[in-house]
Amino acid sequence: MVLKKKFKQILLAFFLCFLNIYLQGQQGVEFGAFLGASHYFGDLNTDFSVKDPGIAGGLIGRYNFNDRIALKLTGGIGYLAGDDADSNNSFEQRRNLSFQSRVLDFSGQFEFNFLPFVHGSKTNFFSPYLFGGFSVTQFNPQTKVCDSNHAIAPEQCNSTTSLIDLRPLGTEGQFKGEEYYTVTGGLAFGAGLKFSLNYEWSLNIELSGRRLFTDYLDDVSGTYPDVDDLQNLRGDLAVTLSDRSDPVIGAKGRQRGNSKTKDAFGLLTVGVVYYFGDLKCPRPSAGR
Repeated sequence: MVLKKKFKQILLAFFLCFLNIYLQGQQGVEFGAFLGASHYFGDLNTDFSVKDPGIAGGLIGRYNFNDRIALKLTGGIGYLAGDDADSNNSFEQRRNLSFQSRVLDFSGQFEFNFLPFVHGSKTNFFSPYLFGGFSVTQFNPQTKVCDSNHAIAPEQCNSTTSLIDLRPLGTEGQFKGEEYYTVTGGLAFGAGLKFSLNYEWSLNIELSGRRLFTDYLDDVSGTYPDVDDLQNLRGDLAVTLSDRSDPVIGAKGRQRGNSKTKDAFGLLTVGVVYYFGDLKCPRPSAGR
């Protein structure tokens, strides 16, 4: 028990020493906003094409522990899409699936500046940086059913069916109540450049990624379901949107997507943040 207590005291001493070292230098809080482009990568974009970006934007909150280390929180919205019609793969072109989704993303990241970064400095006003952390993402895959590439029966094309939620249709044979979750965790990572414009304002340029813990961002992951079972369970529209190939390729159990790889999306953004000043703790007075 005595050794265990001493071990805890030693660990605490090391932690306090480490904290004291890293709390040296400029500290403070920043808030701001970012705007840029978002892009999806997954079963409906296997060649990593970036020719169909969506718009993205959000808010930034950052606490600088010093001129090298910071904790950043972000919350944003983005728009993603993927379409087999854009693929160079013959199977994917024939598969003929598509989706689009609005995503809400919240993340916490630790940043490391390669160079000392000091707001308002004439010498340390610039630094490249890396960051990593975790994110929570909400999504809702939908598809257009009446465009030129993916038209369904004309009698089903009207203002109320032009954009359809895919999850409730169980397109891969999911039973009712067993559909995939539309909120998922993920890894957040990336790199950026920051520039101090003056003491208050700075500019951040970031390229970041989200590696999600789901493969259903695009509603495509596993195999084609039994058509009769899907018909009985979900109806005609589910059958139509489960397999949009012509001629039909969706035999039961045939691969529809690759469940071994999870979906992801990337962000290229420019942010402007306001620095509220140093928030250093007061130094303790020297004892007598």
